[in-house]
Amino acid sequence: MRPPSSLSTLLFVAVIGVGLGLAYAMHGVAPDWLSCTVGGLALLLAAILSSALKVAAQWEKAVVLRVGRFQGLRGPGLFFIVPVVDSIVYWIDTRVITMSFKAEKTLTKDTVPVDVDAVLFWKVVDPQKASLDVADFQTAIGWACQTALRDVIGKTMLADLLEGRDKISEQLQTIIDVRTEPWGITVISVEVKDVLIPPALENAMSMQAQAERERQARVILGDSERQVAEKFGEASKTYANNPVAFHLRAMNMLYEGLKQNSTIVIVPSSAVESMQLGGLAGLTALTMGIGQEDRAGKNGQPRVSMTPAVDELPSGSNGDAAVMEL
Repeated sequence: MRPPSSLSTLLFVAVIGVGLGLAYAMHGVAPDWLSCTVGGLALLLAAILSSALKVAAQWEKAVVLRVGRFQGLRGPGLFFIVPVVDSIVYWIDTRVITMSFKAEKTLTKDTVPVDVDAVLFWKVVDPQKASLDVADFQTAIGWACQTALRDVIGKTMLADLLEGRDKISEQLQTIIDVRTEPWGITVISVEVKDVLIPPALENAMSMQAQAERERQARVILGDSERQVAEKFGEASKTYANNPVAFHLRAMNMLYEGLKQNSTIVIVPSSAVESMQLGGLAGLTALTMGIGQEDRAGKNGQPRVSMTPAVDELPSGSNGDAAVMEL
């Protein structure tokens, strides 16, 4: 039951105060029964006025019945009703209302049990229909939401349910709006909050996703190797037609390897001849030049030396080798 408003209470107290004050003033001047009658009439008048005066908030509509029949909607603000004859059966909130609902252990189209939580945003646009055409419109909306959610889940695959939440929300909004429109209620939006699947299926899906990522990584790596091989093929054609460029590239590669600290480089004599580096003497001169640069630029760096290491080659090797230690 709605509590009386502060304005009604104030009016009741004011009328009672005036009536009691008038009865007290009449005491000793008029008969006692007259003063008691004035006090009783003041009490009755205060009760009638306080029950007739009603105040509705800005977002409220009062549904008034007169002798059991619909009389009209009152509010917002101050209004009066006829006591005893009129009655207010509903105070309808016309603001946007949120309602959460869920479907537990509902099977999808591919027979996977899921728990789905959703939120409904709705509003009463016709208070007369909401109060007269359905017994309890809030309970009716809750059941309509749950049945609609179960219906949509049963017609949807698990993958579509996980990936297409916006589409599921649109379907739910359409179904619920059709069901609640005759009750004077409009659905503003429906949002799917969460979709819970069994833990075993969640682990299997995680393993599947990981395997798919590994497969994509291997495909990308293979494609990269193919592109690198194609570029090396193009470079080999360029070096074949330009021996000077090939020689400079070989010198640069050897230089980059030798200038690193604490590095051992083993170069077979066959590779030296193919790169046209001038044999062992040319390598020795190159390493000595790098050593001189290191001593001139950075004092205290390790020295550069070069010795043949034929004895250290594996058995069966026909070529010489040079070991350069920085």
